[in-house]
Amino acid sequence: MKLLAIETSTDACSVALGVGEVMSERHEIAPRRHGALVLCFVDELMAEAGLDAGQLDAVVLGRGPGSFTGVRIAAGVVQGIAFAAELPVACVSSLATLAQGTDVDLVVCAQDARMGEVYAGAFERQDGLMHAITPEQVCGPADIPVPAGGGRYVGVGSGFERHGDALRRHLGGALKDIDTGHCHPRARDALKLGQAVLEAGGGVEAAQALPVYLRDEVTHRGGGQ
Repeated sequence: MKLLAIETSTDACSVALGVGEVMSERHEIAPRRHGALVLCFVDELMAEAGLDAGQLDAVVLGRGPGSFTGVRIAAGVVQGIAFAAELPVACVSSLATLAQGTDVDLVVCAQDARMGEVYAGAFERQDGLMHAITPEQVCGPADIPVPAGGGRYVGVGSGFERHGDALRRHLGGALKDIDTGHCHPRARDALKLGQAVLEAGGGVEAAQALPVYLRDEVTHRGGGQ
């Protein structure tokens, strides 16, 4: 399967191309430069592989939640490619993608959402892929769902840098550890989740490849978060 994935929901601009078992990626921490970089990354990866968009099987969208501006950029680029080449789109959660990039099986993601809130969700690895076990939501650090079942989770995401003390108190014994170095979802991990979506028949048309913001209102405070 030939898949192109785009994930720009955080400060990282991340694009990956999977051709069978071969994966290539461009990933750069570049706040507010996603619009300038993402199409360059796409062109570079496609040129290196000797492919054009019409030879892809599908496109994978990191649909959010995350930066409003970043998620819109990814959705716009994915829709444009998919519409022009008549390709299906696999929409995958940016939180699940963040969790997929860890080397543990139980993960709580908390990405800073500004305004004293986080984008949060808990995930469990099953057959190599992360699956949500609590609903994704935007809420205060003391309001995120505590996973049931007695498992101990590793916390990841920028929310643990900004609200670490509050999250530790709230999650209590459910929190095994915090990986403060893991804050940016990568397109290479979105590829894995996207392929599973497509194999399960979950691809959608370009017009249905929509961002997930979780917030009803769009705010530009703090760099478009």
